[in-house]
Amino acid sequence: MTSKHKDPRAGQLAEVWGDTVDLRHLAWAIGIGIGISVLGFYSASEWLASIVESRQLAHAYAMLAGLAGCIIAGVICARAFPPKRAVTETEISVDPQWRQEVLDELAQQSGGMGRLADLPPVAVQELKELKLYDLFAEAEAAERASAAGR
Repeated sequence: MTSKHKDPRAGQLAEVWGDTVDLRHLAWAIGIGIGISVLGFYSASEWLASIVESRQLAHAYAMLAGLAGCIIAGVICARAFPPKRAVTETEISVDPQWRQEVLDELAQQSGGMGRLADLPPVAVQELKELKLYDLFAEAEAAERASAAGR
């Protein structure tokens, strides 16, 4: 899933809160957020002022409408401007001794490692996709052999 082509928009991308965004889309999203939340606040403030006796109370409730506007703007922007992340998959070689240390640590935790037979089929499938099923099966077999030898 790797692409060797250089993205012509690479200079327009930035990382914000751990995600990659297009700076133009970010600017639009900020504008949309401000517009919807301020419009919601002032509209609700005027409407509530005609219903509620206290202007301060109307103003306080109008802030809730402004917050709702922020959430609505967030949903709109999330759908209109999806993240620009590039997903790459690489095969990582892991030291077998490190894997064994991790398995030993899991086995020593409360409840132990558990059994593969107790896992739901979805979890088993995920372990197989991640090429971890055989590792846990071998560890489970070794644990059974160790328990039988005691």
